[in-house]
Amino acid sequence: MDKLAMSWLTAPLLVFTLLGTPDATAQAQPACAALTMTGHPSYPPVAWAAQGKIAGAAPELVSAIAAKLGVKKVVSKDFGSWEGAQNAARKGEADVIFGIYKNDARAKYLDYIEPPFMIDPVAIVVRKGAGFDFAEWSDLKGRKGVTNTGESFGDKFDAYMAKDLTVARADGVDKVFAALLAKQADYMIIGLYPGRDEAGKMGFADKVEFLPKALVSADMYVAFSKQSKCGALRAGFGAKIKTAVDGGKVRALLKAAEKK
Repeated sequence: MDKLAMSWLTAPLLVFTLLGTPDATAQAQPACAALTMTGHPSYPPVAWAAQGKIAGAAPELVSAIAAKLGVKKVVSKDFGSWEGAQNAARKGEADVIFGIYKNDARAKYLDYIEPPFMIDPVAIVVRKGAGFDFAEWSDLKGRKGVTNTGESFGDKFDAYMAKDLTVARADGVDKVFAALLAKQADYMIIGLYPGRDEAGKMGFADKVEFLPKALVSADMYVAFSKQSKCGALRAGFGAKIKTAVDGGKVRALLKAAEKK
């Protein structure tokens, strides 16, 4: 499987070049006339908020697949935060959520589409010059951490973090960086790609450093709300995602989104 995977489409023509023209069966019998999708508002190049919508590689991938499967109207919506996006999927206000890790709690209200569309490394970020040796999770004991509200890093690390670590939550990536730089935390936890991107955008690139070893490397999924009326599309989505990953199309989408 292509480990990077994903980026956003630069033109409608590219969408259909990557994923093909609509299936004849989908055109004849659309399983879902309209679909609302959402994702993380601060996770470039996978997803980010833009004028009330979610832009990025993931929504481009989902939009293209939905169109291929005969969906006539695809709406992208920003629900204000990552936690808000998850709540929207839980309530059925969003049919699809993308760029999400799998855990047991989320599986109660989401149907995950296999395979994952990318593997996402999660980083430990520290203030410049305040690094420490990090080889295993226990190296974080005795230090204060911070991460964004609503983030999960897989059941195993989530359980370890709750039991053995001191990690605060902040409402928004900007506030996570602020807590780190204000010395309210010794380290922050964030996806490697959005972490680097956001540090650059906020002017913090020379004030922080990313420890070389990843905290975890997690599968990132597209998932349907169990409340969605578009659940019949799940099998089609799985097949199209596999094609996009195996053919390197997800990587192409990610590279394009990095230029936005």
